[in-house]
Amino acid sequence: MLVQSYHLEVFAPPCAPGAERWCAKATLADDIGDALPYLNATIKGAIPKGLSVYNHAARALTWPLRVGGHTIAVRPREIAISNLVDKDAAATEMQRVVGLINHTWERRAEITPSIEMRQRLKPMEVYKLLPATNCKDCGQPTCFTFALKIIAGEVELEQCAPLFIDAYREKRDKLIALLEGAVN
Repeated sequence: MLVQSYHLEVFAPPCAPGAERWCAKATLADDIGDALPYLNATIKGAIPKGLSVYNHAARALTWPLRVGGHTIAVRPREIAISNLVDKDAAATEMQRVVGLINHTWERRAEITPSIEMRQRLKPMEVYKLLPATNCKDCGQPTCFTFALKIIAGEVELEQCAPLFIDAYREKRDKLIALLEGAVN
């Protein structure tokens, strides 16, 4: 087991005092930096394309969770999770992430580590390939808002009905390729 103990701190985000959401930070007793390339290889295939960020030089991996809207950041001696509903959720989610790290480390002989640097898509890259009609069929007020939510993993591309008519076939194909290429 790689992560054997940690100190958990749960707090309201400093930029939003009084908010109803919480953040959690686990300070790890041991350095888990060697596990990051294995997590990078594992995470990139498990989450929506284009959403994880890995920087080997900075020794940091982040990814969002669609369920709950949390963002998780893992560094050699720290795990941070944002946007939690309460302190119990913080402890539960931290245990889940620690379990993922330990499970990945235990399976490292089966995993080809990856130090490939990935970055999040930029909203304007996605927006330029949307129909830009601001029709609101997707439930968002603008196509740019939809682009932001695509990047955050909060909506599915299929929710943009105009994108799936023949007139936007070329843009759709380019956008799908962009989303798929974001982690390749």
